Amino acid sequence: MTLNPLANPKGIKLLCELCQKPAFIQCTKCRVTYYCGVEHQRADWLGIHEKICQNLIPLRQSAPFLPSEEERQNRERQLETKKRTMIDLTRTTGQKLLFEGKHDQAVPAAMQSLRFAIDVHGLASIELVPSYLILGEASIGLGRLEQAEEYLAQAQWTVLKTPECSNAIKSKLYRNLGLLYAAKGEYDEALRQLANDIYHASEEFGTDDIRTSGGYFHMGNVFFRQGRMDIADTLYRQVTDIWYSHLFNIVKVRTRTPPTPKGVGPLIVEMFDEQEDSLDEAQEAEAVQVLNSIYDMREHQPNRQPEDMARVCHGLAMLYFVLTDISKAKEFGRKAVVASESHPDDSMSRSIIEFMKNCDRISMLTVS
Repeated sequence: MTLNPLANPKGIKLLCELCQKPAFIQCTKCRVTYYCGVEHQRADWLGIHEKICQNLIPLRQSAPFLPSEEERQNRERQLETKKRTMIDLTRTTGQKLLFEGKHDQAVPAAMQSLRFAIDVHGLASIELVPSYLILGEASIGLGRLEQAEEYLAQAQWTVLKTPECSNAIKSKLYRNLGLLYAAKGEYDEALRQLANDIYHASEEFGTDDIRTSGGYFHMGNVFFRQGRMDIADTLYRQVTDIWYSHLFNIVKVRTRTPPTPKGVGPLIVEMFDEQEDSLDEAQEAEAVQVLNSIYDMREHQPNRQPEDMARVCHGLAMLYFVLTDISKAKEFGRKAVVASESHPDDSMSRSIIEFMKNCDRISMLTVS
């Protein structure tokens, strides 16, 4: 819908969602979002607006008159809860798009998360840092290194003046600084920053957590660029093992047989002690990107070890099983079987064969 700025109520300026310049177009679905032109409307729609279009309506419409203070406070609490939900949604979406290599589309999602974070936490809060980091990483991916430095400088300043900042946020900051220095070709400094990332992630999550593995992966990439393949290979192996263990636990929970109730009387089935490790959208995208990158590297490696190839293929097979892409799960499962035949570890071969049987069972259930 085309707008005429001169027709706006006095004192009301409609601004573009992306660039904050005067708006001439309105989203016809939510009617509370505006753009300077079709190009920015399309960019926002692809990046985040399609996901949050209807959710913006109650957050941006004029508040109705409420006669009592209690009703007004209740409305404010509801709005804040919705804004916090939007922060999580937009950040997860932005991070997912980064892992998918869609750096330009990640920017609108990160901008939205930053706006909501400012609304909820204020301009100086440490809670703004994750949004700055997504914007910084998107800028690195787009080759806008000066812009990336500005976002990361803002994030770093906020972290430095917040003594209670968590190790999780510090880890993400150092990871982005590592990516920035790697993009600039300053590999020694990149490795130093990534070492800080791994330290803080390990303090927060442990050394073998998938949230720590990203630091190992990016450090491996730096050593790879330096031609130091022995170190890179060790780090890629560690990343593969971390994801392998995580995915193995998910698959094990999803494919086990429920216990058979015994005795007579009311049906009582005890809950499993073991809970499934879940993956959010961003972690799913990270696993796809990381494991496929390692697989591509292994495939072109002249002196690759059969165990390494079997493990990454089995990891990818389990990942696609979790993503319910059974066709790809079976494809990588078959590759894992072939690779494992050249390795004497019978336990790995048995594990892969059992996994393939589970895939076949699910395929049969889907067909029937």
